[in-house]
Amino acid sequence: MEITRLSTKGQIVLPKNIRASRAWAPGTEFTVEETGGGILLRPARHFPETELDQVAGCLPCSGKPKTLAQMHAAIGREVKRRHDCGRY
Repeated sequence: MEITRLSTKGQIVLPKNIRASRAWAPGTEFTVEETGGGILLRPARHFPETELDQVAGCLPCSGKPKTLAQMHAAIGREVKRRHDCGRY
C-alpha cells in the first residue's frame, strides 16, 4: 500500500507504479464516484465523435415502435426513479 496526499489545489498524485501498470499517461481523464467504502476512480471512456447518420438505426429493434408520448413518459419515470434513489 502506498500513501499520497491532497494538495492545496485539491490534486492527488497517483504513485508511479500504479500509473505505469495501468498505462495511464498524463492527461488521462477519470470519473470519480463516491461509494460506501470510499472513492472509486476509473478512466473515463469517451466515444469517438460521430454524426447522427453514422449511428442512426445501427441497433436492432424488435417490437412495435414507441410513440413520442410513450418515450416522454418512460424518460420521466427513469428521471423520477434516479431522483428517488439519490442520483440527482
